[in-house]
Amino acid sequence: MSNVQFAYWVPNVSGGLVVSKLPQQTGWDVESNKRYIQLAEEVNYDYALFQTRWFASYGAENQLEAITLASALASVTSKINLIAAVHPGLWHPGVYAKMVATLDNISNGRAALNVVSGWFKQEFIGYGEHWLDHDERYRRSSEFIQVLRELWTKEEATFQGDFYRINQAPLKPKPVNGQPPVFQGGNSSAAREMAAEHSDWYFMNGNTLEGFKEQIEDVRARAKKYGREDKIKFAVNGFAIVRDTKEEAVGLLRDIVANADDEAVKGFREAVKHAGQSASDGQGMWANSSYEDLVQYNDGFKTGLIGTAEEVSERILELKAIGVDLVLTGHFHYETDLQRFGEEVIPLVKQKEQVLARV
Repeated sequence: MSNVQFAYWVPNVSGGLVVSKLPQQTGWDVESNKRYIQLAEEVNYDYALFQTRWFASYGAENQLEAITLASALASVTSKINLIAAVHPGLWHPGVYAKMVATLDNISNGRAALNVVSGWFKQEFIGYGEHWLDHDERYRRSSEFIQVLRELWTKEEATFQGDFYRINQAPLKPKPVNGQPPVFQGGNSSAAREMAAEHSDWYFMNGNTLEGFKEQIEDVRARAKKYGREDKIKFAVNGFAIVRDTKEEAVGLLRDIVANADDEAVKGFREAVKHAGQSASDGQGMWANSSYEDLVQYNDGFKTGLIGTAEEVSERILELKAIGVDLVLTGHFHYETDLQRFGEEVIPLVKQKEQVLARV
């Protein structure tokens, strides 16, 4: 089994990574994100994930667009891979294929994308786009990925689907390394089927070990139908609180939740309730999330990256043992917490992996 890789949430949306009024030392602006990504690269993070948001929600009043910011930060980094999130339906896949190829050329092969099928209805209807039913959004995303790959790999791409038509379309220059990695999230049957057939990486919201294991086994079983069971990789979201003692880390978690922005959390819960329940199987994202889970809007507390560096590194090895390939972290005080995780947790995980490899 290959070593665990690490990604961090880029805070390109205001409000930080928790919906709390507890003061955070986290900026969303360009200069702050320049510092964070250079720091993340220095402490050996492998990926940076740029969020996509268009309208204010759960207190996120300001949003920097993902692939534009990724392109800007490509010029001040040299190693870290850049995952730009994208909403099919708000972008044409031909245009976006060109944008990703351009980012890949700017960054010398470090571009990736996270295909987000969408849960926030107002963003789509606000821009005059049709709001599709849950499973139809994943069907559209599947076609979106197929069009990207046709354009990245063929001299002239032609595609006839239910959502997109491409007619002898060229794309030059191609991406540097062939096909940039495609990430996606989701929890429903439709999301899992899309991952099994089309995506390189399947992102999972925070969960228990048992919950992660069930998803991994299910997606792998589905991927086997397409001969892809060895091609799909798995990533988990976790909110990391690393402190000198477990008590200190748990204390900060309690303070974050105790100071939750109640109005924003309830608004978010109402917005995502339909997303979870509207899946054909009723198991979309956030279908079973508690109030506390939603204070970190991708259920990151549930993953258990809260404690000392030793405890968090052990948890990551437990995740690896069930098939997790990448850990995506969010942080409270980005300047100090991102650095601490990179300097204390990542080296510990790598050391433990070396020991395990010799056993």
